Amino acid sequence: MTSGIHLVHKPVGPTSFSVVKTCIQQSLAGSSSPGPKICHGGTLDPFASGLLLILVAPATRLFDYLHAIPKVYEATVRWGVETDNGDLLGQATFKGDPTGLARQQLDDALASSVGWHDQTPPTTSAKRIDGERAYIKAHRGEEFVMPPSRVYLHEATWLGHDLPRESRLRVLVRGGYYVRALARDLGRLVGCGAHLTALHRGSIGPWNDPGLDRTTEIHGRDLLPWAATKLLSDEDIGDLRQGRDIIAGELVGPDWQVPIGFPDPQSPVRGFHRDRFCFLLTPHQGRLRVLSPLRGGL
Repeated sequence: MTSGIHLVHKPVGPTSFSVVKTCIQQSLAGSSSPGPKICHGGTLDPFASGLLLILVAPATRLFDYLHAIPKVYEATVRWGVETDNGDLLGQATFKGDPTGLARQQLDDALASSVGWHDQTPPTTSAKRIDGERAYIKAHRGEEFVMPPSRVYLHEATWLGHDLPRESRLRVLVRGGYYVRALARDLGRLVGCGAHLTALHRGSIGPWNDPGLDRTTEIHGRDLLPWAATKLLSDEDIGDLRQGRDIIAGELVGPDWQVPIGFPDPQSPVRGFHRDRFCFLLTPHQGRLRVLSPLRGGL
């Protein structure tokens, strides 16, 4: 696989790690070399489908800057049952009567969830507890407390209702948001319990799910396009390679804007030299300092 970010479609069933493992095996096929470093850019649960980012070689250094950008999900919420993990694969922990649900009640509950809130992730999430993924502890049967996280829901819309059975939902969120937890909390707000039966991630930032059996490669200026750009001279490159700061000078604005009102992702500056993405930079006292070199460029 070439260096950069690969947009792939994860179907329902496989784990995100299994998709990465397949990519690693493909990169090693017929080669005696160890192959490039590969990771994913944000987990999708096995029951979920949609866009998964595969980061290859120097692009793995971009991982931390993918968290705070917008992500769009569509989900199906089943009313009347809350499960221990928030989805259809979990065990029922509460059953209620959804026959009295009204659309206005659901609109009000959803509207109250928009903005910044403290959200308790599911115990089967990928959050780390004492250095270990929560889902690993949960699968061992351990009891532990999930601390709440500060999360952001920018937009939420009901796409349709089949009451009292289920409703379809579209949300635009910041990274770290659990749609499973939203379904659980909505079920508690309306008093009948709820969980997800389907979840699809349609986009991350400007990148869309390519669809089944298709992939899209992202390189150059299409990487982190919400970040400003510094066009580097040969002299700048020499200074940065020697660990010296450079004059910030004029920066080129982002190639893609986050939605109006969405929290600033606080991105680094992209350093480009001869159309190659070579450095992650950070402003420091009117100059630019290296956060990370991208060896070979992207």
